[in-house]
Amino acid sequence: MTKLIKRVSTISIVMAVVFMVIQVVADLYLPTLTSNIINNGVATGDIDYIWKTGFYMIGFSMISILAALANTYFATRESQKLGQKLRSDIYQKVENFSARAFDKFGTASLITRTTNDVNQIQMVTQMFLRMMINAPITLIGASFLAYQKDAQLTRIFLVVIPIMLVLVGGIMYFAVPLFKSMQKKTDRLNLVFREGLTGVRVIRAFDKTKYEAKRFDDANKDYTQTAIKVNTIVALMMPLMTLIMSGTNIAITWFGGHYIAEMTLEVGNLIAFMTYAAQILISFMMLSMIFVMVPRAQASADRINEVLNEEDEVLDPQSPERLTLKGNQATLRFDQVSYRYPGAEKSALEAIDFEAESGDFVAIIGGTGSGKTTLVNLLPRLFDVETGSIRINDTNIAAVTQHNLREVVGFVPQKAVLFSGTIRENMLYGKPDATEEDIWKALEIAQAKDFVSELEDGLESRVEQGGGNFSGGQRQRLAIARALVKQADVYVFDDSFSALDFKTDANLRAALKRDMQDSIMVVVAQRVSTVMDADTILVLDEGQLVGKGNHDTLLAENETYQEIVSSQLREEDLA
Repeated sequence: MTKLIKRVSTISIVMAVVFMVIQVVADLYLPTLTSNIINNGVATGDIDYIWKTGFYMIGFSMISILAALANTYFATRESQKLGQKLRSDIYQKVENFSARAFDKFGTASLITRTTNDVNQIQMVTQMFLRMMINAPITLIGASFLAYQKDAQLTRIFLVVIPIMLVLVGGIMYFAVPLFKSMQKKTDRLNLVFREGLTGVRVIRAFDKTKYEAKRFDDANKDYTQTAIKVNTIVALMMPLMTLIMSGTNIAITWFGGHYIAEMTLEVGNLIAFMTYAAQILISFMMLSMIFVMVPRAQASADRINEVLNEEDEVLDPQSPERLTLKGNQATLRFDQVSYRYPGAEKSALEAIDFEAESGDFVAIIGGTGSGKTTLVNLLPRLFDVETGSIRINDTNIAAVTQHNLREVVGFVPQKAVLFSGTIRENMLYGKPDATEEDIWKALEIAQAKDFVSELEDGLESRVEQGGGNFSGGQRQRLAIARALVKQADVYVFDDSFSALDFKTDANLRAALKRDMQDSIMVVVAQRVSTVMDADTILVLDEGQLVGKGNHDTLLAENETYQEIVSSQLREEDLA
């Protein structure tokens, strides 16, 4: 946690400490002034002294209030800034995560770490800049002043303080493990809740609403029971501390009364001593609260550091080359490319080798798990090749920055993702300076122009989160159009035509071949009808390139391709 708190401004820490010291000094001086009023004013009937000292008390009270406000301002500002910085750092880090890192942490856990865990750090940082400074200074100052008022009465603390230490230690022993477990239970609760929201249609289709409700209730009850247990344990602290403070005051009054009767202690000093005793015990309570909260925050800090310390798998070169758009002279080359997922025994891709140039339509087909998506994910460097190289326009993509690479590669993933906003905002995602003509041209090629133009607001039509107000086919066409708006040398379509009917699929492929002659098209597809007219078809089987050629060549010579074709098309369709 220290590593995270180091992000707080040193100047703000200094200012928080200065104002807290001023507040504590003012607070500690007030009981002495009270003692002086009783001993030197009330006891002697000196009204002028009472008024004069009273004004001093008002002045020190105002100083304490202003100092407390200033300290709170710096503590709150810096804790919120720290939270803002942590959320931003986590978000930027996660944006660069590889698929393996996402699988390692999980979406629900990453959300919890960005919200709940950061809130814990914010709260403890604010407590640190207030209580952690206040408590020890008040404890030391009040102990010294109490000893000055009466050394004999301070022996009471030799009994009280060990009792408080045992009490706080016992509460921490039982509470801290529960606080730590609550973070994991929060992860679980978020996971089940998120799955219930994203999979609501599947849940209803399989009539599993009650089952999922029970699943959520189990996770919710588990979290609730733990929260009740830990808060019950922590809640014991306040009444027990109050009991100890009341017992301490009784003891001080009992022994102090005897000392007053013996004329060894003044009444004003006894009242001041009781105030200092209360300040000492309250300081212990503040420290105990910090000691309870810090382990919970430490668990949160460890979880945040896990994310921030995750090593990036795809790194930019220290001296990058420049990859430029070449338009109708673009080239793409896979040179003996192999890739193995971390921890896997077998390569996902092995010795993939092919070439393409502007105007080429390259299709990739194969069975489930053959490595199609892995292959195209290597193009925008979502993964880095294990051996071999990928070259675009005669430049190794590993030698350029990821930003530069993605300027010349247009990518449409398997799942069509649209962002909340308008259609226009989504179309401008890859090219903010695109013109109206560019957008409509892309929509026309993507076979989306007709349905967009029929919408009442056209390009200004609202897009709900994830594009939920559009059908699957409409979402895919909008995602394709968004990629086409961006001028790229290589376009990658990862099974992006799957939700289209055969007619729209055929029209889209024809439009791509007709209007995108300056670019290379790399298409992953499951349907043979989608790849039949491709210039080059790559046939993958268990990560290996088992066939390469056009439809007629592969149909005549490649057994794997023949099996795929025969499973989808009838003989009369091939005639």
